[in-house]
Amino acid sequence: MENTVRHDYKIIGLIGLGHGTSHFFHLILPPLFPWIKLEFGLSNAELGLLMTAFFVVSGLGQILAGFVVDRFGAVSSIIAGLGLSGVASIGFSLSDTYGSLLACAAIAGLGNSVFHPADYSLLNKKVNPTRLGHAYSVHGISGALGWAAAPIFLVGFATLFDWRTAVAMSAIVAFVVLATLFINLRSEEISDRSKFKFENQKMQPGLAFLKLKCIWMCFGFFLISALAFGGIQSFAPLAIGEVYAVPHALAIGGVTAYMISSAVGLFFGGFLASGKYPHDKIIGVSLSIAGLTAIFLSFGFLGGWSVIPLMAVIGFGAGLVGPSRDLLVRSATPKGATGRVYGVVYSGLDVGIALAPPIFGLVMDLHHPAWILVMIGIFQITAIAAAIGVKQQGVANVLTTS
Repeated sequence: MENTVRHDYKIIGLIGLGHGTSHFFHLILPPLFPWIKLEFGLSNAELGLLMTAFFVVSGLGQILAGFVVDRFGAVSSIIAGLGLSGVASIGFSLSDTYGSLLACAAIAGLGNSVFHPADYSLLNKKVNPTRLGHAYSVHGISGALGWAAAPIFLVGFATLFDWRTAVAMSAIVAFVVLATLFINLRSEEISDRSKFKFENQKMQPGLAFLKLKCIWMCFGFFLISALAFGGIQSFAPLAIGEVYAVPHALAIGGVTAYMISSAVGLFFGGFLASGKYPHDKIIGVSLSIAGLTAIFLSFGFLGGWSVIPLMAVIGFGAGLVGPSRDLLVRSATPKGATGRVYGVVYSGLDVGIALAPPIFGLVMDLHHPAWILVMIGIFQITAIAAAIGVKQQGVANVLTTS
């Protein structure tokens, strides 16, 4: 494999483009909910069920996608995922019943399921290990940019035209990125296929990797971390508004500060992860800062002016973890099972994001907004234990299964 800096940055950039597009499609519907709700006469629960369908299918599909990636290659899987995303967008634009919206949400979730196992499989195979920390950093930042771009793109077109035009235009995004990756990554796919027979001889049999405790600790880490993020994404603005008695716009500004600061944390996390600092200690310190700050925020001691800076601290700590987290998973991955391991482990994200809204929603219904922030902090701190467990068992497990 060519190991030049230029080659590595090309791979990192292209995978980042695909990952950003996948995150764009995470938010293909929520920005359009006001239009969809009005046209179809849906309740908030029915709108929420559309996203539940997306993430449930994505989470289950991600486990299966890991096997597909290991068998047929990462590039083909990414191309298929983008194709399904584009097809789902067209389906949304033509939908005339709630059932068809649900079906398209499931197709979009299936398309989303391939990206984590395929992205990390390709990055781990094609990028020089000395640059993997930066590769994971770019991967995370591109996802954040995809989230940021979706509402602007969709609301913009929906305002100028209508929601169906907006969602149809997103199909163009998927197919343009598909063509770009297909043209630029074909040689990488051919290289993978030429090596497949050799690598398959060393591949861990089927489901053997599921016996490793560190794999399930990785899954637990992602699940718990996603519960914290899901709480921030879903009910933190309402909780902040009630605890601090501030306008909703300021509470939303706190979440925006979290997102921006998280991207900054991902950038600097790439340098930390590429250095000599142990990955589990980076995770421990970063999540301790984030979690304790979230708990402190719940007390409302400093007044409304503190919301944005404190949320920025939480976001920076959470973002700083990203590259070290991904390298820790890599260290626990048996040889020849990259796609399957990342498929199972990263399905924890989808499970966590799917579970978070009802859990935090129940707390809000019980009229305990401060508990929302406390729970976010507790989840972040609890995730540290899983990271330490991965570190303790991962290397030994890889040695015995290689």
